[in-house]
Order: sequence, then structure tokens, then C-alpha cells
Amino acid sequence: MSHQSRFLRVPVEPFTVDPHASADDMLARMERISFQGRNLATARRIWERMLGEDCTIFLGTAGALTAGGLRLLIAHLVEHRYIDCLVSTGANLYHDLHETRGRRHYIGSPRADDALLQGDQIDRVYDTYASEAEFVDNDEWIAAFALTLERRPYTSRELLYELGRHLWEQTGGGGILTAAYRASVPIFCPAIADSSIGMGLSQARHRDATAGYVDVVGDIIESANIVIRHPRTASIVLGGGTPKNFINQASVQAEFYDPRVGGHRFAVQIVTDVPHFGGASGSSLEEAQSWGKLATDAEQVTVHADVTLALPLLVSALAGSARETLRSRAPLAFELAGPTMRVGGRPLPAARFEEHGP
Repeated sequence: MSHQSRFLRVPVEPFTVDPHASADDMLARMERISFQGRNLATARRIWERMLGEDCTIFLGTAGALTAGGLRLLIAHLVEHRYIDCLVSTGANLYHDLHETRGRRHYIGSPRADDALLQGDQIDRVYDTYASEAEFVDNDEWIAAFALTLERRPYTSRELLYELGRHLWEQTGGGGILTAAYRASVPIFCPAIADSSIGMGLSQARHRDATAGYVDVVGDIIESANIVIRHPRTASIVLGGGTPKNFINQASVQAEFYDPRVGGHRFAVQIVTDVPHFGGASGSSLEEAQSWGKLATDAEQVTVHADVTLALPLLVSALAGSARETLRSRAPLAFELAGPTMRVGGRPLPAARFEEHGP
């Protein structure tokens, strides 16, 4: 018999059907199949490692995840502290607000006649519909909220905390914004102007020129200071977009002031974009290492899949396999009311970076 190569050690195990299998069982068996199935199973193991380490976990959400039915899943991650900070597009938060206020998104078709939809004031997100009239009402509701705030600049983090508070007091409804308010989890929205939340704020500004000011540079300082204060970090990115780079630049900016940082220690991304067109959404985690965004010895995996396919299975599996780890986890304690964020009872510096002493 010829010598067995050292590369031929672990065989692929064909996936067999078990009608009683849990999501946890399925992902455990998917570790021995190939391609994106194995990558998704690896993502579960890396996320579990994050939860078991003294690690600050950032979650980035881009794409139409809340309109597509994942908002309560993301709220579950926030409420039960699978993560420590959320970085989101404004659209995901806006569509969350829409449903928390009692409105819905509806099953539609990607082959619809969009001229007919426009005539009926129906907005389409691929195969999902929503009422334009309800969106207009949301914008007015956001404008009215903004006009209740003190006339000064707000970071998106502080603004969204107050929006979550107002939404909870008005509706008592579950969702991402209300879960983050109740669990004191910071939400950063670096491109808040690129959303209907930004449109609502602009409508407030139209009524009062001193209203609706958002300090997105302050978000950079706060997010980097979180990393400086707790430099062992992890990144989970769903769909790429602006949140992906904002999470990564927090690490890079923090390292400018504190050489202990050295990039994220763990990274998981679930993306459909590909790297060979040069866009940031599809960029590889190896590329992130060249920028210092990710530690060169980081545990990392990319899952090339639609988030609506991958995330329900991944989080359902984690809910079982990581139950004890979550119980014993001591997440960062944030105090988010007001312009100065406190972490672990200590305020972060106002409008400047925290310097790490020798």
C-alpha cells in the first residue's frame, strides 16, 4: 500500500437526514461537510469562542435584514448579549421602528409590475412590500421626536438610545431599538443620513433650523475609545456595507493611540459580495489583516451566503450550544444616557481619545 499523505487525515462525512435533529446537531455535523456549510459551522465555533473570552463583540448589520424578517433575531442577540455593540445601516433601524410601531412588511414578488405598485404607493424590497403612506407617517413621527430633544449635536449612539427610549415608552414593543435601549447596548449608525431616519431628522430641521444635528465624528471617537478601554475585540459582520468598515476602523483608530490593540482577535462575516471587484463589502478578512484591522493570528471565517439563509440556523444553533457560556459571560456594562458614555462605571473622555499610559 502506498504511503498515506499527511493531507489525507480527516475524511468528509456525508450528511445524513435526521428528522429529529436540532439546529445545534445539524451545524455540528456540517463541520464535516464542505464549502459554505462547513464555513457556517466554523462561524458557530468562532462565535462561541468570542463569548467565552473576555472580548468586546461588535455586530455589523447591512442590507435589508429587518425588512426581510430578521429584526427579532437581531433583537435577541442584543437582549441576550451575544454582542456588545451594534453598528447598523439606518435602513435596518428604520424598518425595525416601522414594525415596532405596529406596521408590517408584506410577502410580495420580485416579478411585480413596479408601475402598478408605485400607483398604489407600495414600496418594494425585492420580494417584500411596504406602504409608502406608513413610511411617510414614520418620517413625521421621527421629526416630531427630534423636536423634543435639546438643541445640540448628538452622536448617532446617543440619538438612537433616546429614540429607543421614546419608542419603548410609546409602544412597549419588542425590536432592535427597544432591546438596545433596555439592555444598554450602544448602536452606532455611521451613515445615518443615508436612510429614512436621516430624512425624518431633516424634516425636523426644516421646522427648526437648530434641530436634528448628528455628530458622526463623535461616533468614531466613542467607538475607538471602547476598543482602547477593552482592546480584545471581535467583529461579526452581516452583509458588509458601511458597518463593516466602521467596525474595522474603530480598531485601526484605537491602535493609533494605544499599541496594545493590534486588530480584532476574532472575525466572522456572512456576505454575498466577492473580493475580486475591489469593494469593501466583499473584501476578504485576509485583506483586513494588511490594514491592521484584524490580528494576523485571528480566528476568522467568511461565509459566502445570504444572511436570511445562514443567520437563523447559526443563531438557533448558538442558542443551544452556547447557553452555559452566555449565562457565565460578563458583558461590558454601558451607561448610555447623555452625551458622555460610561463603560464599567467610568466615563469615556469627551471629544478626545483616551491615552493608554505606560
